[in-house]
Amino acid sequence: MTERLLVLVRHGQSEWNLKNLFTGWKDVDLTEAGVAEARAAGKKLKAQGLKFDVAFTSDLKRAQRTLDLILEEMGQTGIPIFRNLALNERDYGDLVGMNKDDARKQWGDEQVLKWRRSYDIPPPGGESLKDTVARALPYFVQEILPRVLRGERVLVSAHGNSLRALVMVLERLTPEGILKRELGTGVPIIYRLAADSTVLEKLDLAA
Repeated sequence: MTERLLVLVRHGQSEWNLKNLFTGWKDVDLTEAGVAEARAAGKKLKAQGLKFDVAFTSDLKRAQRTLDLILEEMGQTGIPIFRNLALNERDYGDLVGMNKDDARKQWGDEQVLKWRRSYDIPPPGGESLKDTVARALPYFVQEILPRVLRGERVLVSAHGNSLRALVMVLERLTPEGILKRELGTGVPIIYRLAADSTVLEKLDLAA
């Protein structure tokens, strides 16, 4: 039987996650806690007895470093890795680098909540979740999913919002449903797919 394995991992805690700043496409690194989360993810995946054929990540180093640390823990550093900005975090535009509390003071709680939690309202100069889905989903459908359906075992290390785009399709969630879906930093989600790309089994490796 062909194993159609897809594992999604949000990067470990970044320096700007820690400081409560809007990060978006800003290329910040992992904190020590983020490194530990990435290594723990690798250990969990190794404990599941998983092996990967190929990996995908974004154009940002927090996701790339998370992937490298996971593969290092698993002893699988030799597999092909594809990096593409289609998997980048949502671009928060004018909010990038701003503390989330300061943004609330400037624009009000309700407006900031709309930017963060609505499906199709972008922050000034940035992307809505809908925009992020429109960017990430074609890449997933054209480059990642066909490999999974051929029986390759695929690992994706990316970001909260770009991964939401993939989860939305895999789990057939509505725009409202995906907004409520939180993805923990450094937490692998294991999917096994049927030949028609529906999910046969899902395992969330949250601690």
